[in-house]
Amino acid sequence: MAPKQRMRVQSDKHSQNVEKRGLVPKSQRPKEDKSPVGPYLLALFIFVVCGSAIFQIIQSIRMTE
Repeated sequence: MAPKQRMRVQSDKHSQNVEKRGLVPKSQRPKEDKSPVGPYLLALFIFVVCGSAIFQIIQSIRMTE
């Protein structure tokens, strides 16, 4: 893109943002939705919860016999 044309495009974007007055996002790039918990931590949590539930069931079966 030629420098003058690029400046014109950037100026037009800026002019549109000025008219919005405070409603402009901080970044023009779309945000990625990231999970706050990583997949490994989630797998570990599920393993611990399901494992403890299985051990609790086994223990309750042994106590009734």
